[in-house]
Amino acid sequence: MTAKRLIINADDLGADEGRNAGIFEAIQAGMVTSVSILPNGPGLRDAIERIRSSAFGRISWGIHLNLSEGRPVSTKPSPLLCPEGTFLGKPASQRLLMTQGDPLLEDEIGREIDAQITLLKTSGLSLSHIDGHQHIHVFPAVLKAMIRAALKHEIPWVRIPEEPISDFGEDPLSPSALEEARFFSQLGQAARPFILASGLHVPDHFYGLYLKNRPSLQRVESFLETLPDGLTEWMVHPGRRIKDPPQTPFSGFSTQDREEELKILLDGHLRLILKRKEIFLTPFPEILS
Repeated sequence: MTAKRLIINADDLGADEGRNAGIFEAIQAGMVTSVSILPNGPGLRDAIERIRSSAFGRISWGIHLNLSEGRPVSTKPSPLLCPEGTFLGKPASQRLLMTQGDPLLEDEIGREIDAQITLLKTSGLSLSHIDGHQHIHVFPAVLKAMIRAALKHEIPWVRIPEEPISDFGEDPLSPSALEEARFFSQLGQAARPFILASGLHVPDHFYGLYLKNRPSLQRVESFLETLPDGLTEWMVHPGRRIKDPPQTPFSGFSTQDREEELKILLDGHLRLILKRKEIFLTPFPEILS
């Protein structure tokens, strides 16, 4: 029988020092095996310094592409930006990134993606995987540029946020959250054949859309009880809250939900579930030529 292998990937490293602290706490506990780094996050310098100053086990580091919030890494004026020089914000950015067949827009997207990847690589990081803040990497205007950049920079793995509709116990998702999860999953499904045709690698399964912002050990246990065979990526968002955080586009990330997700990851009962179900934790695997 095929083994159940699980990547627990923490998103948004670099968002702020509280998020960083929680993610590294989960890494040190052995309950986060992979991390996606926000290249324009206010806490990026702190994140890089922590990575450089600590000896971690097998952890895969990846890039969390961002085209919707905060300031760009590239400084050239772009249709991706508002007059103040920041990204347009989630709703406006998503509308723009749903555009198809606009080569000028795709060129600007490609330039910013390349700048974000180059920033992390020049920090000395070896990147194993690529995904997107609010899953922008699978939006129609972004997909081709993302694939080109992954191939150019030899980033072998790509997240596909395609997930079967799931409830995982009590307290179902709100209609708006359910609609968003379905929307991202549909984009991931549409992107899959293009990503696979490029020769890039993807995990067999993905989970996290229907668990996001609903931290509950019961839901996590329900999810793990039905975990399929093969390689699964589980997207998580642990962190520590900051008292009186500085106001940035990412200030809203430091919520009690981040603390609750971290608490679940550190709960000894979760370790017992993984052991009982014979689920093996892993980072993104190395690709052998």
